[in-house]
Parts: sequence; structure tokens; C-alpha cells
Amino acid sequence: MTHPVSPLARPFPDLPAISGVTPRVARARYKDWDRCDLSFVELAPGTAVAGVTTTSKCPSPEVEWCRSALHQERARALVVSAGNANAFTGGRGRAAVEMVVNTVSTQLNCSVDEVFVSATGVIGVPLPQDKARTGLEAAFIAEPCSWRDLTDAIGTTDTFAKAATTSAMIGDCRVELVGVIKGSGMIAPDMATMLGYIFTDAAIAPALLQQMLSAANRQSFGCITVDSDTSTSDTVLAFATGQAQHALLETMGSPGADAFAAALADLCRQLAHLVVRDGEGASKFIEIRVTGAVSDESAHRIALSIANSPLVKTAIAGEDANWGRVVMAVGKAGEPAERDLLSIRFGGVEVAAQGVVIEGYDEAPVTAHLKGSEILVEADIGLGSGRATVWTCDLTHGYISINADYRS
Repeated sequence: MTHPVSPLARPFPDLPAISGVTPRVARARYKDWDRCDLSFVELAPGTAVAGVTTTSKCPSPEVEWCRSALHQERARALVVSAGNANAFTGGRGRAAVEMVVNTVSTQLNCSVDEVFVSATGVIGVPLPQDKARTGLEAAFIAEPCSWRDLTDAIGTTDTFAKAATTSAMIGDCRVELVGVIKGSGMIAPDMATMLGYIFTDAAIAPALLQQMLSAANRQSFGCITVDSDTSTSDTVLAFATGQAQHALLETMGSPGADAFAAALADLCRQLAHLVVRDGEGASKFIEIRVTGAVSDESAHRIALSIANSPLVKTAIAGEDANWGRVVMAVGKAGEPAERDLLSIRFGGVEVAAQGVVIEGYDEAPVTAHLKGSEILVEADIGLGSGRATVWTCDLTHGYISINADYRS
């Protein structure tokens, strides 16, 4: 079923080509739909790879394969199947993954450990090997496609195609970064709840790329939530083809490494925000800022408690300035907090402090802020210098509608 485009959608950006990256898409027909649902990205020999995967204790075989293959630090291909998560499928699911990587490794004459795979869709249905094989054979001979085609092909309940680009100067050389991502529901990361792929022509050692991606992840994908549910299939992979003409980045002390790290962090933040903007049924993009906690980690947990509260999210959906629900969410977080030191702000307007509502509080400007599509909620705990920011969306009936008919 097709759902209306999110009112928080952003237009698809103009994205540069990345030397050493050749995307193709094909129809495997994993579901009864008229669209491409298998993506095959060929990567130049020697491409460095880094990744982060779901913390779910019930991961898909694709996630387990990627975790193992990441130790080899090099990639020649990426295959993404949409419409079938292949999770909780036992030996049949693992066999399907092995078939896919073996088919690709034979096609490219590379090691199976250089082939990375992802799948997204309904849990509990084994990936049909015949359809996957047919899709791969079609992809191998397909013309290279656009970034937009690739992004459309990896989506499931997404209502708009999500991608971003940044660049960095390494000496006199400009390197490009492109990221494509899918994600709309089942978003509550301990790392990242989505499928995201980052491509760059930078020359960077795999260990350093992993260090940078892990750091960027903590401040981006690790700071978003739509519905508090962590997927079985979440994967974010970064591929660096090394085609740019600059000295290899080997450590954070390498000239230009700081610029590349900043560009990567910016790209991940852009992609993470796009996922929240496509939260299932979302009508408002919400930023939660927590300050004054005993530590940054404590602030992060408090912020997620606020962001994941159905009562907070439905109040914002209803444009109700119910600051008591924020107090509730702070109190239930299990983190140090003191009622008589807590202050709450909506849209920069202080509504409560030191355990009571602000004297003479005028709700009108807060109500006006909540009528917008970009909402800011701030909580100062008053105990220390810890701070954190997370992003979420409101909770509307649209979320129920989308997920109630997900398998139809």
C-alpha cells in the first residue's frame, strides 16, 4: 500500500558521481509490486569498508555476514534486497545469504568476504533464492543507475527518497561523500535503525574509516528515535574507493583527516534527520535538548526517555503544551534528577522551573510554537554539565494505519 509523502519530506538533492562506485538495480519481485527491489553496487578493487550494525539479539543473517566480513576491511560489492528482511529464518535464511555472496563473488572474481549484503522488509519469511538469483542476473547486465534509482530501490515504507552529500578538502584535493538511506519505522537505535550506505572517493585506511564512522554514528544515528523499536536488520556501511588523488589518511593526525571526519559526521547527521522526517505518520520534527545532567550519558538516556514517551509525542501531535508529560518522562528515565531543580522549555520559552510552573506563564507563545512543524523541547536537570540532543517525531494515527496493514 502506498502512503502519502511525509509533510516533513525534503527534496532529493543533486548528488555527484563517486569514482569507483557503480550502482545498478533490478526487479527480483520479492513482493507483488511493480518496482526495482534489488540493488547491486559494484566497488573498485581495494575499496575500504567500515560499518555499524544493530544491537538486536535477533539479527538477520545479512547482519551476521556483514559483521564477519568487516574484519577483512575491503569490499567489492553491496547487494540490498527490499521487501523481505530474511530475519528469523534459520538455516534457509543463511543459505540464501551464502547463495547471494557466492553468486556475486563469482561474477566479480573476488572473495566472498568482499561482498556485503542487507535485506529489509517483513520478518520471518526466508529470502527466496530463485528470485534473488534472477534479480542478481538482471542487475549484472543492467545499465548503471542514478543515485535516485538506488535510493528508491532500497526503500520499503519510506514515503520519500532520502540522500545527502558533503565534501572535504584533503590538501589540494576535494573528496566527495554521498549517502543514501532508508528508514521510517522500527526506529530506536542503539546504533542505527535503518539501512544506510555512504560512498566516498577518499583514500583512507579501513581502521581509521571505522573509527570515524563509529564516532559519527554516536552523534547521529545513535540519537534518533521514531517508535522505540530496534530492528533486526539495521546496517550502516561506509565505502571509500581511494580513487581521489591525495595521500592516504592513516590516522587522525594525517593532514586532512579532521576535515574528512567533520564531513562524514555532517553527512550522517543529515541522513539521520531525514529518517526522523519520514517517521511513520509523522507531522512534526522534534528536537530534544537535555542539559544539566550528571554526565553526557545520563543526559542522553533522559533525552531518549522524553523522545520515546507516547504521552509526550501525542501531546505534541495534538499541539498541547502539556509540560507535565516532559516532567514525567524525566522522572521515569532512571537517571539522577531533582524535582526542585528541573526546568522545562518549549520553543525557548520557559514554562516550569524549580518544581513549579513559571509565575505569570503565558501559554500563547508555546501554543504558537507547537503549531509549527519544527519543535524544540528543552529540559535542564540542574545537577551537572552533562548534555545531549536527540531527534524524534510526533505520534499520530498515521503510524497505526501504516503498521496495521504492513504485511498487506
